[in-house]
Amino acid sequence: MTSQSDNIIIKPSSGWQALNFKELWRYKDLLYFLTLRSIKAKYAQSVLGVGWAIIQPLVLTLVFTVIFGNLAKIGSDGIPYLLFSFTAMVPWNYFQNILTESTSSLITNREMISKVYFPRLVLPLSAIFSKMIDFAIGGVVMIGLLFYYQIVPDWEFIYVPFFVLLLIITSIGIGLILSALAVQFRDINYAMSFMVRLIMYSAPVVYPLSMIPAKYQTLYSLNPLVTVIEGFRTSLIPTLPIPWHTIYPGAIVAVLLLVGGLFYFRKMERHFADIA
Repeated sequence: MTSQSDNIIIKPSSGWQALNFKELWRYKDLLYFLTLRSIKAKYAQSVLGVGWAIIQPLVLTLVFTVIFGNLAKIGSDGIPYLLFSFTAMVPWNYFQNILTESTSSLITNREMISKVYFPRLVLPLSAIFSKMIDFAIGGVVMIGLLFYYQIVPDWEFIYVPFFVLLLIITSIGIGLILSALAVQFRDINYAMSFMVRLIMYSAPVVYPLSMIPAKYQTLYSLNPLVTVIEGFRTSLIPTLPIPWHTIYPGAIVAVLLLVGGLFYFRKMERHFADIA
């Protein structure tokens, strides 16, 4: 005979609620296995395997170098355009992959959502964490390019983890919002390729921050990807000073996106099983 204390009653969340860290921690093993599954699914039956994490940003960087660096003659603040572009492509490629993967994470796992209870936050988080391996591989290639061009980072290199953290915060915030929206509005998935291109050209990936007029730079830097990419680039290349006046606005927006994404996801969570 089962006593009342042995029963666990699961109630749907209501209203705007904060993240339940205790519950998420109980499902840490599920998060681990879903992350591992995502990594294996991408590389297990691939001929090049993790080589795609190198080829994708490197080929795109070469195309940008030819088109924007050589043909369009867009400046790169006095550093080789290939290095200039690739230092932006490493964080951008991570963000782009997360945007695509996390947005469809709930739809892809809709059968799992409808049959068993677990914190739904685990699904987009597993998509976000699984892409860290691509980011790490891209970072290794970037270090190789720095050595090739005989550029040695100075003491400002210590800020790199800060900008990586901002990248993760931004990715989680936007990923949670889009994944929750994609359950109710399937158009989000269809518009993703267009949105990715639009966001890329709104950040200093193929052009330097110096091309933006000074009076608009503060407004421009409200885009947290501007903060991440420009901060990441200038932390690694000592010839460029870190533009702190553009760092703070983007950092604040990144934190707001994270908090807003968590609250919005929690609010919509109880509806996922019904409409996924």
